[in-house]
Amino acid sequence: MNGLLVILSSPSGGGKTTVIQRLLKTNEFDFKYSISATTRQPRPGEIDGIDYFFLSEHQFREKIDRNDFIEWERVHDYYYGTPRDQIESWLNEDKVVLLDIDVQGGLRIRQEYAENSVTIFIAPPSVDELIRRLRNRKTDSHGEIEKRLRRVPLEMERGKQFDHVIVNNDLEVTIAEVIRVINLHQL
Repeated sequence: MNGLLVILSSPSGGGKTTVIQRLLKTNEFDFKYSISATTRQPRPGEIDGIDYFFLSEHQFREKIDRNDFIEWERVHDYYYGTPRDQIESWLNEDKVVLLDIDVQGGLRIRQEYAENSVTIFIAPPSVDELIRRLRNRKTDSHGEIEKRLRRVPLEMERGKQFDHVIVNNDLEVTIAEVIRVINLHQL
């Protein structure tokens, strides 16, 4: 396997999904995007098989039992997992695979794929900015936002264990920095 797993994590609202969407529009690398599986309900505009693979809890647990995920986690009362088969296929094809993943899952993947991965933590400029972003995206209830905010201290602490931490103050600068990091690991 000679491909590269680029594991991007951040607290909810940190900007990792936006960064990935922008990276996929560049011609910098032959990027592939790993679509995660989840048991949460789709948000408005999300499409099964494009944004996530939306599964029932029963379906998800069956995949756990078959070892179909390279990692899985229960976060914010829902299961999230990274399907194994496509990741390993892309690594064998020397692709640069982007993963939008929880910090704990990211650290587990780095452990299993140490020679083929780089972890990048996208940090918010401040907790106040993070709260503003979560509220402005209008995809979660007040209770859901509060649940996500309770997890921020854990995510910020685990983010320190990542290979690179990039503060997402300016989206263009953040994207350029992520591309620079990928170039470092592609050599």
